[in-house]
Amino acid sequence: MQSQLHIYNHPCFNEKVKGCHGRVHLPVAPECNIKCNYCDRKYDCVNESRPGVTSSILTPEQSVTYLKRVLERNSAITVAGIAGPGDTFANPERTMKTLGLIRESFPEILLCVSTNGLNLPSSVDGLAKHRVSHVTVTVNTVDPEIGARIYGWARDGKVVYRGVQAAKLLLSRQIEGIEKLKATGIVVKVNTIVIPGVNDHHVTDVARCMADMGVDIQNLMQMYPNEGTPFGSIKEPTTQEIQSLRLSAEKIIPQMKHCARCRADAVGLLGDDQSENFRDFMKDCSTGRAMDYKSRPYVAVATMEGALVNMHLGEADSLQIWGETVKGYEHVETRKTPERGSGLQRWIDLAEIIRDCRAVLVSGIGDTPRQYLEENGLQVIAMSGFIEMGLRAVFEGDDIKALKSRREIGGCGKACSGAAMGCG
Repeated sequence: MQSQLHIYNHPCFNEKVKGCHGRVHLPVAPECNIKCNYCDRKYDCVNESRPGVTSSILTPEQSVTYLKRVLERNSAITVAGIAGPGDTFANPERTMKTLGLIRESFPEILLCVSTNGLNLPSSVDGLAKHRVSHVTVTVNTVDPEIGARIYGWARDGKVVYRGVQAAKLLLSRQIEGIEKLKATGIVVKVNTIVIPGVNDHHVTDVARCMADMGVDIQNLMQMYPNEGTPFGSIKEPTTQEIQSLRLSAEKIIPQMKHCARCRADAVGLLGDDQSENFRDFMKDCSTGRAMDYKSRPYVAVATMEGALVNMHLGEADSLQIWGETVKGYEHVETRKTPERGSGLQRWIDLAEIIRDCRAVLVSGIGDTPRQYLEENGLQVIAMSGFIEMGLRAVFEGDDIKALKSRREIGGCGKACSGAAMGCG
């Protein structure tokens, strides 16, 4: 018997639940089959929050491991989605395998995908098979002449189309795909990227065409001007301009007004992205080093007195080992760190000493020890504050940003070799 899917618990499609139900995006589709003149997909740009950006690429199997960890730490997640960082169906095998594995492991979670629509028609049957409930299609225009200005090319199999021909092909596939989705009973949202001077005058035409096809909701998104792209010099639409366009379009089709322009690896509630808290674990998953938390129940802490995280790793002659019990967090034991002055061997030995720890809390750390500890599956958190605050970040998924240590930027940052010849 199939479990019931609570389709109204998708925060992008239902604004009423955005404060209590969250989503996780699984970046399993790196390739793309069209070239949008506003797009620049930087896979490893951790400081940008926009579509097409992710820190890592996961395989279908890795995405299951990653999702399990996310759900352990964030019970508000009700949706698992695939939004690139390329196009979902430019990698149809990876996408469908991911959806199948996720549905098998998590029968009650909502599944959604986002696509430009070029390969959508041939993918609808697979989406239905895996009980995907929500699909977003980016439809920027229903006029091929306008489309020729927006898209550099479209690749269908081994054939590359350009200009109006590319725009016509894309539009025909979008229409065919949406019709199939609605016939299957899947909820459809259309994203329309508003590009000043290109398609901003055309938004209501798109809305009218989509409404006639039975699309459930439209999302007017401000174009993000990426430097170096053909549209890089076009000014981003103002909030007031978008609001005005929505007022006109909502007379035709319901409008999404709470879009967060999510990254391809976004995690958490809309407007409260927690992807940074899971970045290290995603990296471990993507490199095959996903941690077995049953064999790593502890956290190592660099502390002077046992209350605060207030020692640089290189200065710590010992580390306190903390664990989580039914009574709360407890100091289990104290372990000596290797002697200073042994170069990289110090960090090799330290990784072995704390191999049963999933994370280390320090006030500062050099680049070399950080890299080596992370390569050995340890989450490194450079922070200031009470030990308990750091433990909550590790065990319960509290926000790490608020704990960041000034010392990581100051005295021993980029200039520190971390060669274990002094400070560490």
